[in-house]
Amino acid sequence: MIEEIKKELKNKGEIYLKIKAVPNASKTEFKDRMADGTYKISVGAVPEKGKANTELIKYLVKEFGLDKKNIKLISGASSRLKLFKIVKNKNF
Repeated sequence: MIEEIKKELKNKGEIYLKIKAVPNASKTEFKDRMADGTYKISVGAVPEKGKANTELIKYLVKEFGLDKKNIKLISGASSRLKLFKIVKNKNF
């Protein structure tokens, strides 16, 4: 699942990723792709004071091998439904 997203990012240079975050999980990981194209990701953090968002961004940074500045939370800071803009760097 993550590989198809990486290919799309490589081809387009930037993507918008719709995510449904499921906090309080044992670990952070991609779980499923929903019918509307939203990716469901379990998040190993509580949804308090931005901890789940921080964990989710840290996970995306690691998965895509990018800098934090390449991943921006566009909407959904206080919601389970989030929209991220991800831009590849020159070395991707």
